[in-house]
Amino acid sequence: MSLHADARAALAGWRAPDADQERLRRRYVAHLDARADGVLRRSVPDHLTASAVVLDASGDHVLLTLHAKAGLWFQLGGHCEESDATLAGAAYREAVEESGIAADRLRIDPSPVQLSPHPVPFCRPAGLDEGQVVHHLDVRYLVVADARVDPAVSEESLDVRWWPVDALPEPEPELVAAVALARARLDQRSSGSSGSSGSSGGSTLLAADQPSR
Repeated sequence: MSLHADARAALAGWRAPDADQERLRRRYVAHLDARADGVLRRSVPDHLTASAVVLDASGDHVLLTLHAKAGLWFQLGGHCEESDATLAGAAYREAVEESGIAADRLRIDPSPVQLSPHPVPFCRPAGLDEGQVVHHLDVRYLVVADARVDPAVSEESLDVRWWPVDALPEPEPELVAAVALARARLDQRSSGSSGSSGSSGGSTLLAADQPSR
């Protein structure tokens, strides 16, 4: 299965947590239906990106990066690459690269927790017309660290650190919502119950070398 096919299947089968997220789910699927390269940066003016909301095992802390270009604290994530086999795998790769945490210390839930489209003025891929603004159609996943190990700062970041979930440095509403949704997913898994997001409660979180479906 190609990355494009995986992304479409993941989004087509995702049960959104509310009406706004369902509207976005339909928008993302329509984008992929219209663009065979819709998961890659060369798709302009819009393309999918993959993000990781990295929580410690307790769910009390989230790992955020101070983005070098934006100058703001964000969840980890970025562009998909042609070598990525799955959308969840792209989010996992970004989590490892941007956190400096060893891959065997992280696990990912293969079902998205949040969709978040947003304009990105500093993303200027080839083929973008003058005056066009790229929109990242971000797909966010829960990633869990088995311990709150010290991260390392990558070249894309000014800083990377753990923050209490109730004391975020940039309490932007969508980030707050993403953290809340990730914590709820973690709680569902811990309790073994299933939620409206389409995750299988209590199932094993996946490592980097495992397929997302």
